[in-house]
Amino acid sequence: MKEIEIHGSTGLSKILVGENLINLKSYIPDENVVLITDENVSQYYRKQFPDYPVITIGTGESVKTLDTAAYIYQNLLDMNAQRSTMLVGIGGGIVCDITGFVASTYLRGISFGFVSSTLLSQVDASVGGKNGVNFKGYKNMVGVFNQPSFVICDLNLLKTLPERDLLSGFAEIVKHAAIEDADLFEYLEKNYKKALSLDLNVIERLVYDSVVIKASVVNRDEKEKGERRKLNFGHTLGHAIEKTTGIPHGEAVSLGMIFAALLSVKKGLLSSAEKQQLATLLKNLKLPTAVDIDKNKIMDALNKDKKREGKGIHFVLLDGIGKAVIEEISIIELHQALDNVFDKT
Repeated sequence: MKEIEIHGSTGLSKILVGENLINLKSYIPDENVVLITDENVSQYYRKQFPDYPVITIGTGESVKTLDTAAYIYQNLLDMNAQRSTMLVGIGGGIVCDITGFVASTYLRGISFGFVSSTLLSQVDASVGGKNGVNFKGYKNMVGVFNQPSFVICDLNLLKTLPERDLLSGFAEIVKHAAIEDADLFEYLEKNYKKALSLDLNVIERLVYDSVVIKASVVNRDEKEKGERRKLNFGHTLGHAIEKTTGIPHGEAVSLGMIFAALLSVKKGLLSSAEKQQLATLLKNLKLPTAVDIDKNKIMDALNKDKKREGKGIHFVLLDGIGKAVIEEISIIELHQALDNVFDKT
């Protein structure tokens, strides 16, 4: 097991890569604990849960709402949960996001931790202290910054993931490598087949290196005032594609990274060969690099993006593989750049 620390404004968060669900009791109190999970995780792993009350929610982005938060609040009230109660989310990004949001707002804040069960959650959603829910179809429009006490990344839980869910996690790993670690990018290029087969040594390195990258950025800029914005590489357009097409998060981010790479080439920051390297790696990891999109719907979603300020959006570009830069790009320029963009990949 490897441990990484995030020193947030709300406290210390420990990320435990390679720890196991069965050891959860070592990280939580003996009493006043409530577990939150979803139907899929409950089906596979409920027998490994410690003996505490469990609140089970549904699956998919459609449950990541204020209505689900209200359902959990009501359950906590029925259990007479107090400020001494700790919540533990056992599941993927949706479970972790909702658990963190509810814990941060119930009784003005109670402690919480995560057992992350998906690759996407282990390398992204459960790490960094962003907790939120969707509103009217727009991702994470209501939320807080608050660090979990701990995050257990149990690599064994990845074995029961559907392939499509696994691939979404690889998209975030590619993102981390592309923005800050050229060596990790090269490692992925050489070991993508082992990664897809869940070779334990390869997966452990990919998860650990990704968490190190994200943790180091968050430690420097927890509230996304500057440098943390580069973690949004591929996400600006990705979120818009996700909303308008309904494809999984990682697939949308893959498309968003291709768009950002093309824009980087246009601006003279990235070479065409490096853009092709990115596209080839994504294809090797079974991620999409082209899609039919409705530009008008995409632009409507971009206009409502949380990162928009006035007439522009803080957009993450690549200044070579392993180095991200942030530029404010006008909505008009983004609109122009969308024209036939995916025909060029």
